[in-house]
Amino acid sequence: MNSAAQASQTEHPEHPDEVLVEVVGCATHDAHAVFSALRESFVSDRSANDVPKEVNGATATVWTVTVDVSELRAEAAPRPLSAPVTVDLQGGYWAVDRLRKALAHAFSVRVVGTAAGDQEKEVQLRLETL
Repeated sequence: MNSAAQASQTEHPEHPDEVLVEVVGCATHDAHAVFSALRESFVSDRSANDVPKEVNGATATVWTVTVDVSELRAEAAPRPLSAPVTVDLQGGYWAVDRLRKALAHAFSVRVVGTAAGDQEKEVQLRLETL
């Protein structure tokens, strides 16, 4: 484990640092814009070459990524979207809040739904171009 991750675990031991992100029913280039903004800010399990692809016959495609928010790399630059994008976040309270705040550097972010549990929460966001 690197020192940044250790420091994060020490500061927030009860909060996991990973957030599951689902991008729902949007154009592939908009999903790619969201994933690129996340990758600019944090480490994720999607490489830059892993571009979302259309699934033939699907009525609503869901693309996913797991993001480690323990270390903020940089604030993501604003990115254009062709239409509003729905994003679902699931993870620890601290981690979900950190990811939501980071997305606000790249997009206009509006919370449209939440569900809270003991240790984790789910948040649905609406992203639009700044």
